[in-house]
Amino acid sequence: MNFKMNKIIKSIIFFMMLTANTIIGFSQTSKEAPIDIYLLVGQSNMAGRGIITEQYANEQDPRVLMFNQQNQWVIAKHPLHFDKPKVVGVGPGLSFGIEMAKVSKKHIIGLVPCAVGGTGIDKWKEGAYDSATKTHPFDDMVIRIKEAMKTGTVKGIIWHQGETDSNPLLAPSYISKLKILIEKLRVLVNDPKSPFVAGKLGSFKEANNLINIELENLPNQVPYTSLAISEGLVPNPDITHFDSPSAELLGKRFAQKMKLLQKELKTK
Repeated sequence: MNFKMNKIIKSIIFFMMLTANTIIGFSQTSKEAPIDIYLLVGQSNMAGRGIITEQYANEQDPRVLMFNQQNQWVIAKHPLHFDKPKVVGVGPGLSFGIEMAKVSKKHIIGLVPCAVGGTGIDKWKEGAYDSATKTHPFDDMVIRIKEAMKTGTVKGIIWHQGETDSNPLLAPSYISKLKILIEKLRVLVNDPKSPFVAGKLGSFKEANNLINIELENLPNQVPYTSLAISEGLVPNPDITHFDSPSAELLGKRFAQKMKLLQKELKTK
């Protein structure tokens, strides 16, 4: 059996194992299919609250994985997150991963969902506790990303959060807190230049503009960061969360900005 045929067979076996919803014997296949990890952080619009219709229920790509609640790699599908099981739905993460897979054709894309609905940026600190979900958002994220990094390399971070902080009292200190968080995340993933893309909040809610104005300052203050725009995105009837098509489009915008940052890093 020649080398090329052997490699094809290994790849087929690898994807058969993914279909079984877990990676078995990853160490034997890692050379053929490295995992590019992306961290998904924030609150409910990152976790996703779009309705999962049949169209979205069937959406997947065999090269896009998610790190599930049991810290196992499985084929990614909606919902990616599990912060609030009764309401979680379509978010931007899956479409982001599928778009990233298009430019990393020899790699697997691994999504690590860590968003927690209703969390202000102050909940994304060491030791902070969210009573609504009975979780420690930052500390739980650290555990998950360290576990995921045993089988792959972090290539970037996407962030959508700020609705909870969209008021005159909290908004002015938002960027200073976000800068600290980005620094901690980059230390966590062992990459001081890890690309970071923040998503702007939905412009359909006037209060969100308090945070959007602050976010405009991020790329000028923190290297290798960018913003995914929210223009044209529409909400669910709650006028808070993106509907499914808008969440999908936001994910593609995240991917567009992530690819540009990665390209920038390659030229330096």
